[in-house]
Amino acid sequence: MDVQQLFKILKKEAECPLCIETVKNPKTLPCLHSFCLECLDRHANFARRQLKATIKCPVCQTSFQIPETDTFENLPSSFHLNRLVDVLALEDGSVQSQRCNSCDENNTATCYCFVCQDFLCASCFEAHQRLKATRGHRNVLMDKLQAQDVQELIHRPVMCSQQYHEDQPLEFYCEDCKVLICHKCTVVSHDRHSKTDTQKAAQEQKMQMSDAVAKVKAEMVRYESEIKKQTDLRNKNKIEILNEEKKMTDTVEKLIRDLREHERKMKDKFREIYEAEQKHHATRLENFELVATQLKSCFERCQSILERNFSVEILQTNHAILGRCNELLNVRKSDLYISPHIHYLVEKNLDLMDRVVVTKTDPSKCLAEGQDSKEVKERKETYFFIVTKDSDGFQCYQQDDKIKVNILTPEDDQLKTDIKDTKDGKYTVTYTPQGAGEHRVEILVNGQPLTGSPWIAQVHQHQYQFAFQFGSQGKGQGEFDDICDIDVSQKTGMIAVADGRNQRIQLFSSEGKFRREIKLEGEPRSVAFTDSGDLLTLVPGSDNKLRVFSEEGHFIKHINDKHLDKPSRLSIASDGRIIITDMSDKKIKVLSTAGNVLLQSFSAPDCDKFPFYAIYHQNKFFASYYHANCVKVFDKTGVYLHDIGCKGSNAGKFDGPCGVVIDKYNRLIVCDRGNHRLQLLTLGGKFLSKIDGKYFKNVFWLSCVAINSGGNLIVGDHVNSRISVFH
Repeated sequence: MDVQQLFKILKKEAECPLCIETVKNPKTLPCLHSFCLECLDRHANFARRQLKATIKCPVCQTSFQIPETDTFENLPSSFHLNRLVDVLALEDGSVQSQRCNSCDENNTATCYCFVCQDFLCASCFEAHQRLKATRGHRNVLMDKLQAQDVQELIHRPVMCSQQYHEDQPLEFYCEDCKVLICHKCTVVSHDRHSKTDTQKAAQEQKMQMSDAVAKVKAEMVRYESEIKKQTDLRNKNKIEILNEEKKMTDTVEKLIRDLREHERKMKDKFREIYEAEQKHHATRLENFELVATQLKSCFERCQSILERNFSVEILQTNHAILGRCNELLNVRKSDLYISPHIHYLVEKNLDLMDRVVVTKTDPSKCLAEGQDSKEVKERKETYFFIVTKDSDGFQCYQQDDKIKVNILTPEDDQLKTDIKDTKDGKYTVTYTPQGAGEHRVEILVNGQPLTGSPWIAQVHQHQYQFAFQFGSQGKGQGEFDDICDIDVSQKTGMIAVADGRNQRIQLFSSEGKFRREIKLEGEPRSVAFTDSGDLLTLVPGSDNKLRVFSEEGHFIKHINDKHLDKPSRLSIASDGRIIITDMSDKKIKVLSTAGNVLLQSFSAPDCDKFPFYAIYHQNKFFASYYHANCVKVFDKTGVYLHDIGCKGSNAGKFDGPCGVVIDKYNRLIVCDRGNHRLQLLTLGGKFLSKIDGKYFKNVFWLSCVAINSGGNLIVGDHVNSRISVFH
């Protein structure tokens, strides 16, 4: 580096941050930044005029109290800057800052002796060269300074400032007074004080300073790391805000597109109405104009005959004219077509449920607890927790947080959930699955998916456990010959069995103990308990009467219904209506609770098979079609919806489905007679499980099924004449 470049660097280093010139009388603030004394005082005076008692360092913005004297002259001077100012003065010939240290004439120094460590004028330099003792000293002329010379000048020894000691370097440090002293000072002013070598004292304090600087550096690194993190967070926040703003814009634009599409459809609707109404008016006008034209033509023709008044013409045309006039007069007059009034109604104003949530909660850090530790069962209340956390992973609570939980059943229906906010960042989510199968659980925190969301919750169905069996083939008490149907009283738990070829109904306790029998004239095909506890039985015959008995077996009445032709099975809906399947006209018929009024009658379209058994549940009819190998579903008005199952032996398929029932877990249970099993399905028809031969012996036909108030399953085996009970 050449000397000019070095001077340029030193000049920049010695620059006052306030006046941007080489510092004059530099004073150092406690924050270690140095300024011209005059600049600091001017800065303080300006602050005083602003009625402020403090100033801020222009470099680091640290605040300092303004001295009461309004001057900072008592601040320490900067040794380094003073030394730089001295050296920089050597570059500027116009600045006569250095004087000769060797003579008393105070001449301008023209060179420097690095051995004597003195500035010398021209005369002293010549004498210096003549003396044998100093002739070999290293001397440098001021105008011949090199970069290395400048560096040595900066680091030249510091001389004592005490009077008569100016030629003495500061070689000692008084530990008592904490000042640098020369050799003379040690004798004159600090004789009994504890003193040490300057370099040794500096080395000790340098170690202390190094420790402090190392700590400052570590703190600086930490803050630089925090700055980087803060910058990253700022950038992340910027991206997040822009993304959310874009999401809002996309949402609004989609709404606008949807509204435009809705507008187009509504305009098409208005156009259709307009064209239809105009067509009605045009048709009516055309009819009116046709008749008016015909009347006018007839009138003009007849009027001309009358005006001509020829007897022969009148007699010849009278019959035709009268006929035509009568024909036109007797034409059915069309009424005026009056258009219906058209109104545009807005049933609900556009209500945007959007908002901007400003929160510390970080959805990527939030989590769900307890969702894996519980066995989820249908119809059993289940819960888990959502814990909201900030970006550092600490649990936090923000009142504006929006927590949304979507739980979809296997049929994609939304399951009702309850979210309890404990106001501490922990939310309890409670839900009760109504059926078995895979449930999709999705959690959104402020519109963002929770980590691990969505997940699948496997809901286990309640399994029926075999309890006991009763009955056998025969004609005695508790024996059967052709089990046609069974039902259970929801009031007492009494089990009624239609014992076909024995022409009786047998009644048993819920434990399978025989109680009594009701003898009949004919084979009972179906039995059902009413809400009042009476027993309704169907005995097909010429009269197709429904017979009503008390649970004690006493006959109450007949119900004659002319609408029944060849009834097959009956059931009672929860509202008391009587549902009967008819083999003759292949219809499902719904009678009033008294059985004397036909409320509904419907059949499956394009189906020539008759319904075997029908029940009503949740506003739908479920009917087994034995010969069609399926269960057909109808809405509450009797409109066909869809089939469940088809011919086959795989899961969800049937071979002769007959008895059907729906248990308290909303599972459709079907007697799959030809496949020798019970099948359990969802109401939508998805296969869940089966009950098959391991509970029965040999060949068996499960023909009828019922559920008691406790949820127990009662199944009739047509072949083995047994009743099986499952808890």
